Amino acid sequence: MAICSRDQSCSQSPDRTPPKPPNASRRGFLKRVATTAAVAGSSMIGAPLIVPRTVLGANAPSNRINLAVIGLGTRGLPDMKVFLNNEDVQVVALCDVNRASAGYRDETTVMGLEPALKVATDHYAARQRSGSFQGVDATGDFREILERKDIDAVAVVVPDHWHAVMTIMAAEAGKDIFCQKPLTLTIQDGQEMIRAVRKNRRILQTGSQWRSNARVRHACELVRNGYIGQLQTIRTTISLNNKKDPGPGWQPMPVPAGFDYPMWLGPAPKVPYHIDRCIYKFRFNLDYSGGQITNIGAHALDIAQWGNGTERTGPVEVEGLAATWPPEGSLFTTALTSSFRLKYANGVELICESIPPFFSTRFEGTEGWVEFTSKGLKTSPESLATLTLKPNDIRLFAPNPSRTVAKPGDFYADHVRNFLDCVKSREEPFEPVEVGHRTASLCHLGNIAIKRMKRLTWDPEAEQFPGDPAANAMRSRPRRTDWKAG
Repeated sequence: MAICSRDQSCSQSPDRTPPKPPNASRRGFLKRVATTAAVAGSSMIGAPLIVPRTVLGANAPSNRINLAVIGLGTRGLPDMKVFLNNEDVQVVALCDVNRASAGYRDETTVMGLEPALKVATDHYAARQRSGSFQGVDATGDFREILERKDIDAVAVVVPDHWHAVMTIMAAEAGKDIFCQKPLTLTIQDGQEMIRAVRKNRRILQTGSQWRSNARVRHACELVRNGYIGQLQTIRTTISLNNKKDPGPGWQPMPVPAGFDYPMWLGPAPKVPYHIDRCIYKFRFNLDYSGGQITNIGAHALDIAQWGNGTERTGPVEVEGLAATWPPEGSLFTTALTSSFRLKYANGVELICESIPPFFSTRFEGTEGWVEFTSKGLKTSPESLATLTLKPNDIRLFAPNPSRTVAKPGDFYADHVRNFLDCVKSREEPFEPVEVGHRTASLCHLGNIAIKRMKRLTWDPEAEQFPGDPAANAMRSRPRRTDWKAG
């Protein structure tokens, strides 16, 4: 039975010996910026963590992973809860520039540093007979977390424009990284992140959890083993924008108390504050993200790459087919709808279109097709959905081989668990930095294509548009370096 490695390349993994952490170069940790009522009635954050043996049980301090979560909003708070459910993990610190507010995925749910701190302290308090726990630290400045020698790993769950800076700094500080999808804001970001992760011998898992879904794996195995014949076309769909733009004529707003807007902007351009620029709606402004092409495309195109066997390379051609945009002067600047085409060296064409409700990836071959959506798997012929692979078929990596059908929370937990196992073993994680970079690059190529609206040649090895300076300039964006906490 052919079993590939986690990156499906069956290549030898580089050395993962962890480097010695650097010495702290800034002021000591703990700028205690948040409060919580969960800590024995105290309004201040507790002292640096000392974990009682009654909390860890068999998972002694020498065996646990000390983790910090940076970003505690729509995805960060749920991510933190997944990490908390692993008994060999101790969440020792949290970081967010927002103390607490509504306006994340919906307009009523309150998230941010303080709500997350309460969840974490309540979780650990419940594991002690005394019912009280003081030990999760909080800050609004991620650099204070990176200075701590007792922190082994960080979860980076922040807007896309921060991913590269935080990942590079975390790698240089000797931390392993769980970085949410889309991994990058630009193609250049990914190249720099790869260099930092490999130079510092770090583990990085891309937080693209659908890859850990058993049905996604089965779909890709059907394709990779030729059960739909020769693969010809991959059709992917992504959802429409799910937030309303304030439109042309929007006016700056006062920065709310408890929100460090200068630090939120960070390396992005200095611009006036507006509530619809931040929190969840950052996804619809090109200064911080790439719209639904990067947000949802990071799922659909990741599956496409895996099924096509191209997760460490990319297409040779990209073409923008159609796009609609917000009116000039709008706060939102990403495409409202889009359609683009990619072509690979193996002749496979990939089409990506804006079609609700969420996302789908459909592989079409000469003898059938297989389609995965968030609702499940469809195949033609139908028998493929329950087909048992032959002993000599290619088997793709499964973070939890015992799981055949799982709820979303299950496969997300498996994805996180794979990262934690690799932090301990120093083996390559399921979706390492190179794979996450290549998926994100497809999204960026799509955005470039719908702006240029012409057929572009792409060199996936050099990661350049041969002979097209204008397109090449769109592979990167300037980063401000004068950012600081407000």
